[in-house]
Amino acid sequence: MTLRIASANRFDNTVAAIEQRQSDLAQAQLQLSSGKRITQPSDDPTGAARAERAYIAQQRLDAAQRSVATSQSAMSLAESALGSANDILQTARQTLVAAGNGSYGAGERAALVSQLQQMRSQLLSVANQTDGGGGYIFGGQGSTGEPFADGLGGVSFVGTPGQTGLSAVEQIPTTVDGQAIWLNARSGNGVFVSAAAAANTGQAWIDAGGVSNPAALTGSSYDIVFSVSAGSTSYSVLKDGAPTAATGVAYKSGSAIVVDGQSLHISGQPADTDHFSLTPSTPILDPFSALSRAIAALGNPSANGGQVLQAVNSGLRDVDAVMSQVQSARSQAGAALTRLDQMSQRNSDKTLWAKTLQSSAEDVDMVQAVSDFQSKQTSYSAALQSYAMVQRMSLFDYLK
Repeated sequence: MTLRIASANRFDNTVAAIEQRQSDLAQAQLQLSSGKRITQPSDDPTGAARAERAYIAQQRLDAAQRSVATSQSAMSLAESALGSANDILQTARQTLVAAGNGSYGAGERAALVSQLQQMRSQLLSVANQTDGGGGYIFGGQGSTGEPFADGLGGVSFVGTPGQTGLSAVEQIPTTVDGQAIWLNARSGNGVFVSAAAAANTGQAWIDAGGVSNPAALTGSSYDIVFSVSAGSTSYSVLKDGAPTAATGVAYKSGSAIVVDGQSLHISGQPADTDHFSLTPSTPILDPFSALSRAIAALGNPSANGGQVLQAVNSGLRDVDAVMSQVQSARSQAGAALTRLDQMSQRNSDKTLWAKTLQSSAEDVDMVQAVSDFQSKQTSYSAALQSYAMVQRMSLFDYLK
């Protein structure tokens, strides 16, 4: 049986083959020029789905990285500002030490007081420093104006206490709690506060003291009251206003006085009825009030030597406490920056992984693509030549 194939059928098949090879060549050319193996989901539904998931993962990581960058900026500004505050406080401490020079008179102390006033103003400027974006570094959870206001009663926080943060994979801070940093240092030596009564007329002063026996601490308030009679000086200790067994104790300048686990030294010569107090420490100390008290005491031209030394000792104790608070806050900001750097690195690694996954799903192998393009170009050329030959194969050609 002989199968007859009409000329029209041969033409149609050849044209269809040419069109198919032309389509294949165009697809290969598109992949080669775009670098993408998948130009539309129908090319590879599974691969397109994998590429889409990888792309969405990148978008999420980009959003997380923007949060990290915001936090890094805030923590960097806070760390830098706290470093400036620490430098100012260190200079203030040196100025207080200089004020204790026994050879200085009221004029020299007045010059030092002027320097302390400038440092107090500088500290307030640092506390009210802006973040460059319309906010304040130490504004807490928000502040419409400068978060720290200086009034007759001292510096107060007028912002919203607390700290704001962003939640990515983990909570990250975007502000710092200015009130906790600047106004909540523990007073005294951190356990108790030693102070001289404002009405004292003698030339004695008390140091910051320390804890000699933590188990003996009671949390009560104490008064050490002096009595001077016939050239003999003694003191009595009152606990919450009531007499204790320590009554009429002979006083020796500079000797240690131990009161229920609290050890302290009183030096100089007290006057009759002079008294010193010991009260529990509280988190209410701030650098502004500490400097204000030192400025007021050192700026008094009629202050005697004991009052000057008391102002210097109390000022140094308070400045040291505030510096410890500032340094602690700065360390926390530094630790936050270290954690943020690690998060940033992890985000970068995950983004690289997602991009690699997306590339493996949708990108074309260029070597293979070039080879396929050349192969399909050859096939297309062969199809054209075949069509040219088929077109000449007709009865009329044989009848010529």
